[in-house]
Amino acid sequence: MRTIIDLPQEQLAALARHCDVHRISRAEAVRRAVDRFLKECQPEEKDVGFGAWKGRKLNARAHVDNLRDGWGRR
Repeated sequence: MRTIIDLPQEQLAALARHCDVHRISRAEAVRRAVDRFLKECQPEEKDVGFGAWKGRKLNARAHVDNLRDGWGRR
């Protein structure tokens, strides 16, 4: 899929130099940059659920007891 982006002249010049050094197209350089960005922005697995229950009015002890009550029943 194509996309259009606007880059400042300084970034465009730096990108051109990078592409020349690595002998890749501008499109390939941008694909690699986006791939790297997305990998770096992924939340760590331990942080995925952090805050998921924020704002819920819940008595944690009562909730756990309720869950445990259901384990013994079939």
